[in-house]
Parts: sequence; structure tokens; C-alpha cells
Amino acid sequence: MKFRTGLLLGTAFLAGLAVGPGALRLAGSGDFPGAAIAREISHDNSAETVRLLTLLGTVIDVVKAEYVHPVSDKDLINNALDGMVGNLDPHSSYMTAAQFHDMQTEISGKFGGLGLQVQAESGHVRVVSPIDGTPAARAGIQPGDFITMVDHKSLDGMTLDAAVRKMRGDPGTKISLTVIRPKTGKTMTFDMVREIVHVQIVKSALYGSAGYIRLTEFDDALESDMHAAFTKLKAQAAKAPGGKLTGLIIDLRSNPGGKLDQAVAVSDDFIKEGEIVSIRGRHPENNQRWDARGTDITNGLPIVVLTNGGSASASEIVAGALKDHHRAIILGEKTFGKGSVQTLIPIGDQGAVRLTTARYYTPSGRSIQGLGITPDIPVAETKDDDAYGYREADLSHILTNVGGNRTAEAPRTDLPDIAKSIPKMPPANWPAFDLTKPATDFQLQQGLKVVNAMAGVANNTPATAQATEVKASAPATKPATQPH
Repeated sequence: MKFRTGLLLGTAFLAGLAVGPGALRLAGSGDFPGAAIAREISHDNSAETVRLLTLLGTVIDVVKAEYVHPVSDKDLINNALDGMVGNLDPHSSYMTAAQFHDMQTEISGKFGGLGLQVQAESGHVRVVSPIDGTPAARAGIQPGDFITMVDHKSLDGMTLDAAVRKMRGDPGTKISLTVIRPKTGKTMTFDMVREIVHVQIVKSALYGSAGYIRLTEFDDALESDMHAAFTKLKAQAAKAPGGKLTGLIIDLRSNPGGKLDQAVAVSDDFIKEGEIVSIRGRHPENNQRWDARGTDITNGLPIVVLTNGGSASASEIVAGALKDHHRAIILGEKTFGKGSVQTLIPIGDQGAVRLTTARYYTPSGRSIQGLGITPDIPVAETKDDDAYGYREADLSHILTNVGGNRTAEAPRTDLPDIAKSIPKMPPANWPAFDLTKPATDFQLQQGLKVVNAMAGVANNTPATAQATEVKASAPATKPATQPH
């Protein structure tokens, strides 16, 4: 049975986020596999299979006859399909036609939201990441928070889809979220106003002679916008003392992933040759490998990549490729550890299945599934940071890490001498971290020290340095249609 639609590399569902889409990819629809599956079942003479299918029908009959109020066949079968697919792993799911339509509405960017990436965990709704510049991020919601109430009404027992529907609404309408923060055990309430959220996926700044580019998610426009931002940084540096760009920091912190082709394109911009990533699934004919094409837009400038526990999926592809090729130094915290690829398979007009179909592997042949990318220089975000204790490995029934290179990862021997003196966490008197204030960003400041040392430049960018932002264009707000 052969079919292929779109490849996805996101970590979570989008709760009130109008994007184009970081966690979704739709390609040309392939052959609907349902008929082939039905033929396989009908030709299966296994007595155990017949017994289990009979059991399913019997349970449906019992529930319809005895449940406290009437239940339709449609609801029962949708529930069965949801459990059948959703319990395979945290990233597979069945979507009804209505849910599939809602996903397409998210892609269009024509609804009000908060800018939250959320995921179901043991029957609860947990925040994967708030997106920069959105109501959720401005309010102070953090990765790992559990959302327990919407408008002071409990989400207990509610599906993730139902919870997301409650968080959506018309732009300008008020909403209240109650969360439990596991780090402190505190219950907190955030009052916000829904917005049409257009995420600026590329942000850039110049610190002395070092460039800084932040990538917030991997959508259709990411690589082209990043390339434009880098070009502007070079022009800006040419007018500053010294007359040129001497290094680059790529910030992938709390970037939940997105499109595989964009992760490959970004990696290709910095790696001249060799493998970038490969994917391997159940069917060998669908295995693929992507290689660099002989370009490096920086002409070999030193690069530092910032990561944390919210750097997932496509972000991990980029970090893993740059690390394995020794093209960049990874500084920060271990990444999320999502090493799987999802395919979106439309089921006629009945909905769709988002199904895990492959694992991906870094150039050294390693699967990061459940493990993540370990930084070359570990640096915590705050002095009381627990290194983002919510990762792929913490989810229920995760995909196993199999295949690939199983040898222990050898420590790098090409780190600059300054790496030995970089503190693992901020000092006690460091100001409270605020991503919008570079002076409070301890990981960024350590990254600047490292990239300047690699370039042989004096560290002339103290914590009080201010960024000059170079804005890239807004993301695309239509479904992706190009193949990976």
C-alpha cells in the first residue's frame, strides 16, 4: 500500500494561533488508502481479528442500548477512531471533517486567538510554547503550564479539540485562562483579549559586529525571510565601526518546528556539503535523504545556535545538522526530542488522519527521538531554571528511539577556550529574564561572548547593549502546496 500526502514536523496543536502553518503541511492528496485497508481486513482469515471486530460491534451495541442517554453511531465511531489513532503516539490523531476544517481555518489566519502551542498530556492541556508577540506571550504564560480553566470553567475531562475551541473566538473578545505552573505549584489567572495573530517569524538585530537572527517557527516563508534579514544585517554592519559582520547567532529557543523543507533550506544556507537530514519509515521506498548544495551565505562566519527545551522538531533538524558538521556551537539547554515525522492523510470528505510515518536522523545517523540535541555549552535561562522539564520523553506512549547510530556522542574538541569559562547559569543578581529585553537574556549574552571569541573580536556588547531590529515579512497565511 503506497500513499503520501504531506509531511509535518510540529509538536502540538495550535490554540488560537493564526499562522501559515508552523505545525502543518498539506501537499497534493495521494490515493485514499481506506479501500486497500478494507480489502486487507476482508481477506484476513485470522480468528483473532474476527473476534476483536465482533467485540467492537458488540460494545457499540451495548453502549447504544444502555448508556444513560441516546448516543449516535457517528459519535461512538468517531470516539473509537480518535482513541485508535490518538493512542499510537502523542503526535498521531484522527480529525473529523469539522476538526479538519478548523485546522484549515487556523491556516487561513482569519480567527481570533491567543498564540499558544498546546498539547494533550494525560487528559490535561499543557502549553508547549507561547509564540513571540502574541497575547499569551505578553501575559506571561510559560512553556509547561497546565491550562485548567477557560473563563473560570473547568476543562476537566474535556478533549484537546474541545479545549482549543473554547480558547478561540472573535478578535477583540476577552478571555480568562487559569493555569497551574508545575515549577512553583502556583495557580495563576491570566486575563487577555483575543487577536488576529500574525506571527513575525524572523527577527534580527545587530550587537556590535555580531548579527542575531531569531526564528520563531518553520513556515513557508521562513528561509527567504531569514535570507533577507541576513542581507540587511550585512548592510547594517558595513556602516558600523569595523565595516563588516564578524559572526552570527541563530536563536531557535521555543521554536516548536514546522515544515521539513524549510528546516532543510535553512541548514543548507550554512552547510556547504554533506547530509543535512534523512527520514526512514516502515516502507523503504519512502525513505529520503537531503544533502547540502554547496552554499554558505555567511562565507564561513562563526555561528552560535541558542536552544532550549522548547526547540523542537524542525528546530532540532537545524541544530543537529549544524552541530554534526561542526558548523556551529550549540549553546543553551537540551532540546525537546521530537524525532518523528507526521503525514496528513485526507480521508475523502470524512476528515483526515495525522499519522506518524517516519523517524528522522541527523547527519551522524542519530535519532533524537526522546533524547533531544545536547548543547555543546550548557547554559540555563535563569538561576532557578529546571531546564524545561517538559519534553517528548515526558509524554505518554511516545515513539521508541530505534535504529541509527547508537554509539556514545564524543565531546567536541574544537570549542574556543572561552567555553570553559562560560557559567552554566546566571548569577544571583541577574535581572529577571525578558525575551524582549536583550540586557536580561543571559543565554544571549553568553552566546555573544562565544561568537566574538570565535571571531577574534573583543566582547564589546555588554548586557546593556540594545538591538536594532531588522523586521522580516509576515508569514504566509495559506495552506502549503509544494512537496518536501
